[in-house]
Amino acid sequence: MSGSEQGGAPLPQEENSAEETAFVEDGRADKAALFLRDVIEKMGMRCDVHLEEPSEHDNPSDIFLQIEGADAGRLIGKKGAVLAALQYLTYRIVNRPGISRRHVLVDAEGYAARREDTLATMARRLGKQAVDDGKIITFEPMSPRDRRVVHLALAKFPGVVTQSQGEGSDRRVQIIPVRR
Repeated sequence: MSGSEQGGAPLPQEENSAEETAFVEDGRADKAALFLRDVIEKMGMRCDVHLEEPSEHDNPSDIFLQIEGADAGRLIGKKGAVLAALQYLTYRIVNRPGISRRHVLVDAEGYAARREDTLATMARRLGKQAVDDGKIITFEPMSPRDRRVVHLALAKFPGVVTQSQGEGSDRRVQIIPVRR
């Protein structure tokens, strides 16, 4: 509603570029946190969920949820599988058909951030090895999120390009040395 529809004076019209337009919270972040708390409680885990503000480098519409507590390690699961499932379920609850999509990130005790750092470091090390040996290096199958970390870590790495190969759960990243 505009100011005149509310019975007050009309609001001044400002010309904002797309970059200047701030994200307006639509309640989905709170819905995500409540859903995740409920699921964790029903799993019998002793943890709490905190909604975190996106950093200046993140998309302001992204939803960041941090799990902390005695059972947080159990919620990570093997190679982050339980955490990924919780993230997927929360994403599906928040993003219904007909509304704009919001990215949801669920982390427990900083696991996702540590995993990203480890993957990026490994990708750079293997990028150097690919350049030195002149051979293509292929990773094991990875989740879309992990593949993205590898691609971004090597995006500006001199002497290599990255490419994803395969289908579905067998999709993997290749580091390909380029000839000069």
